[in-house]
Amino acid sequence: MSVENQTISSVITEFFIVGFLGIQPEYYNLIAAVFLGVYVTVVVGNSVFVLLFVFEPNLQKPMYIIMMNLALADIGFCTVVLPKLIARYWFNDGSVSFHVCMFQRLLVHYFANLNFLTMMTMALDRYLAICFPLRYPVLMTNRTMILLTGCSWTSSLIIPAIITVQASQMPFCGPNQIMHFYCETLSLYSLVCADVSFQSYAFTTIVMCVLVITLFFIIFFYINIVMSVVRTARNHSRLKAFSTCATQLCIISIHYAPRFFVFTTPYLPNVKFDVNQRIAFTLFYWLIPPLVNPFIYFFRTKEVRQLFLKWCIQKNGRAHKIHILSVFK
Repeated sequence: MSVENQTISSVITEFFIVGFLGIQPEYYNLIAAVFLGVYVTVVVGNSVFVLLFVFEPNLQKPMYIIMMNLALADIGFCTVVLPKLIARYWFNDGSVSFHVCMFQRLLVHYFANLNFLTMMTMALDRYLAICFPLRYPVLMTNRTMILLTGCSWTSSLIIPAIITVQASQMPFCGPNQIMHFYCETLSLYSLVCADVSFQSYAFTTIVMCVLVITLFFIIFFYINIVMSVVRTARNHSRLKAFSTCATQLCIISIHYAPRFFVFTTPYLPNVKFDVNQRIAFTLFYWLIPPLVNPFIYFFRTKEVRQLFLKWCIQKNGRAHKIHILSVFK
């Protein structure tokens, strides 16, 4: 029976996030502590760059506008997912209301799309800077970059909103245990009291289209970057450019490769993929990039590193002066 012909209304008012299967309760606190450490690291590391961007006019350039958006997207996703996952293991509280679950699902896909578009914009920015260095200041101004990032933040919401509205109208009347660490779409579809094979295929097709289209443009930009560097740069400049591109492509691979594997595996014959493996792969491509982005994109950049050190010295100097004045009062 199709969802359209299903007359049973949704009777589930809350779901329960199961997480990893087979883990003994004595390890729950350890798992929660690990995820708390990840969350604090992501929020602090990315927030430092956001604050630097806000208070340092020298960083208010197109390239750093992209990095700031990437930092905000990483903070946003981890804030949507990790606190509930930590509560699941620390307080054994995996329950989430129906509407909160749908909202979490919406934001997860929203930040995923935002990440893809931000990485594509970053590749475009590097392509223009390296392949058209003389025209770059005219082509890529702060206004242009704000327009591009604004379009990314807006357009990223369209598909998740449509899919979430559709999912919220499906009949959930049976089990309410989500075999994942958040309200993941395919896990939710498995709980629907109807035939949702068409919706499942449609969702996977949409995800794959977003992945393929954004990855195509990213690869196109980086191929042109490599060709331009090989033709024009000297050996030292080549190594520097290739090092930067290799680092960025590594992070891009972490975003894309596991996603292709996770979403295509259910449709591949003779390939088994259990719940724990699916969760592990999802955690890998969701949490590793936000953890390493501050160190790769931000603190490896000489200008950011110098401003950060200057900022720390100024803050410490002020604190030292205040301490001295308080002593002599």
